[in-house]
Amino acid sequence: MKRITLALGLLYLSFSASAQSGFLPQPSTTQTVEQEFGLGKVKLSYARPNVKERKVFGALVPYGKVWRTGANSATVLTFSDEVKLAGKTVPAGNYALFTIPGEAEWTIILSKTTEQWGSYAYKEADDFLRVKVKPAKTAQKVESFTIQFANVQAGSMDLQLVWDNTLVSVPFTTDFDTKAMANIDAAMKGDKKPYFPAAIYYYTYNKDLKQALTWVNEAEKTMGKAPWVKLWKAKIQLKLGDKKAALLTAEEGVKIAEEIKNEEYISLNKAFIAENK
Repeated sequence: MKRITLALGLLYLSFSASAQSGFLPQPSTTQTVEQEFGLGKVKLSYARPNVKERKVFGALVPYGKVWRTGANSATVLTFSDEVKLAGKTVPAGNYALFTIPGEAEWTIILSKTTEQWGSYAYKEADDFLRVKVKPAKTAQKVESFTIQFANVQAGSMDLQLVWDNTLVSVPFTTDFDTKAMANIDAAMKGDKKPYFPAAIYYYTYNKDLKQALTWVNEAEKTMGKAPWVKLWKAKIQLKLGDKKAALLTAEEGVKIAEEIKNEEYISLNKAFIAENK
């Protein structure tokens, strides 16, 4: 019996190696996804099994047991910067993603051990953290197991696990603002001052708008005929409450865009004027 089991194991590993080398297609294809997040990146690598008319959760994937969260090798998440998962701090690094599915609740696990096949060698002692989340039902069946980044903002996003009729969403956040502000402060002490992107950042994240206006005025001096600078200056002026000046600036933006035949910024500056008359 042991010989049969060993033979079957060797046959499976031989098939897997052939599939991975491009000789045969993988039954569960591998996907690698990289998502910009804050000032860093999150990379995800996992294998995608299909439903194939099977009952998935509670059968193929049992409730209450650790699941590799995909197929083949353990699913791996790589963070280039510190993030927070459901409010818990996760330093930059590589982590294996395991889960314990349940009808009413899932446990999300980040393990410090990434180099392993499936969850056969999983050890709870290697856990970095565990969090619990609630599953939801999808309106339509999803054939291929999917892990995706959704609702992506500069400082927040959701990691979603979707398969069959189940969706599990895990919230991530990151503190990009502290580092971004420090970057702006340092750059403004240098020779090449980032007036334009700094002004946009201050506008977007509700910083000192008077400072943003000063910087966009400096950008005007160095960037020449740039209708995009006019548009952002108009937005800053409007946010400061100077509607009259904002409309005049946008009209200047239209003229410059027409001169250089930039249809995009002709349209954008005109739209700004129409929306704020």
